[in-house]
Amino acid sequence: MTATPPTQPQELQRHLTNRHIQLIAIGGAIGTGLFMGSGKTISLAGPSILLVYAIIGLALFMFMRCMAELLLANPEFHSFSDIAHKYLGAWASFAVSWTYWLCWIVTAVADLVAITGYFRFWWPDLSMWFPILGTIALLFFLNALTVKAFGETEFWFALIKIIAIVVLIIVGIVLICLGHANQSGSHAAVENLWAHGGIFPNGFGGFVTGFQIALFAFVGVELVGTAVAETKDPEKVLPKAVNTIPFRIGLFYIGSLAVIMMVTPWNEIVPENSPFVTMFALTGIPAAATIINLVVITSAASSANSGIYSTSRMVYGLAQKGLAHRVFGKLSSRHVPLNALFLSCAFLFSALIIMAVGDSVIEAFTMVTSMSATLFVAVWTAIIWSYLNYRRREPAAHGASKFRAPGGTGTAIGLLVFFALMCAALASAADTRGGLIAALAWVAAICVAGVLQQRRMARSA
Repeated sequence: MTATPPTQPQELQRHLTNRHIQLIAIGGAIGTGLFMGSGKTISLAGPSILLVYAIIGLALFMFMRCMAELLLANPEFHSFSDIAHKYLGAWASFAVSWTYWLCWIVTAVADLVAITGYFRFWWPDLSMWFPILGTIALLFFLNALTVKAFGETEFWFALIKIIAIVVLIIVGIVLICLGHANQSGSHAAVENLWAHGGIFPNGFGGFVTGFQIALFAFVGVELVGTAVAETKDPEKVLPKAVNTIPFRIGLFYIGSLAVIMMVTPWNEIVPENSPFVTMFALTGIPAAATIINLVVITSAASSANSGIYSTSRMVYGLAQKGLAHRVFGKLSSRHVPLNALFLSCAFLFSALIIMAVGDSVIEAFTMVTSMSATLFVAVWTAIIWSYLNYRRREPAAHGASKFRAPGGTGTAIGLLVFFALMCAALASAADTRGGLIAALAWVAAICVAGVLQQRRMARSA
């Protein structure tokens, strides 16, 4: 009699707790765009960058409320793919899934580019091979463990980021009170926000261009939605995570950048450098800049880690539905989609090509982040489009919802207009236009592929 082979795990496990989800949500809102890209956004928009972050933050908070209402409306929804499938069609499920996969691949590549730049803070002539290959190996190892191990890793990574920004704000306030920014004291430091050309020193055009990289700083804010499938008590955890977004944006983005520009006038901030590292160097403590550079490296690694987690689950979901090869639908003994994880990590090697063809770290970073931001906008647009269809088709479900999006349909339409304006901002500058075009070309191609896939499945049925 033949022995029965051990069965493969068939489902993802709900091992993420409220503690994990809250910190994953915070980690998703504090990314490489803040630590690496804020120097360039400040140089473009000046002090008006604070208004830029406030506008984007408000829009994405409303987006998260719409998304949360959708996810909680149906306990069978485990991802954006499920939402798109029900309210837009099978073609949209295919397109959204693969686009979101590419979103995080490109974002992780941007993180690898940033990590290379951070290591060159210590070793200016360091080869790109060492930090990129080392980080890819680390990401694969961390995600090959259990989902609980991923949750713990992200918990501590996010905690490091939170502590670093709080310490930065405290250090900045101390420097201001000591009159570091100006011999006249703290009042003069506050005046740095408008004393060097006003709030809009580069005019309306500079204000608009500030949205380009600032938008990338927020990618990942929706990550908590993809973690719902492995979360205990999503009805309690998800609303709590979403409702703390305004506080996080106010503290981590607006608070930290306001302190930085009070200590160092915006026109003295070097676009190529992280203003966080630069400000800690002003303390005069030899190890301060080195410590914060380590922090921003862990931040970039955290962002990439979240991305690889998300993409591996997305490919696994596609394979379960027959939209990707079945080999990617298998789980390891630890309930991890190991083959899907390997696929996602393999694409990260494109960071080597990006670095090789770029003239500088910040140029490569800008090109990749503009593509990433556009891809995320495409996914966010699909979710809002789904929300509008949900409101039209299921008014009773909306009425029974305990976590309704404020403004409802009007908010959703306003968000679609906002996303269109963000694409226009990305198209307005030469260094971000290439990434926008590449992303839109992908979206068009994957939508066509989705329609063809839907037709094939209909014929098979």
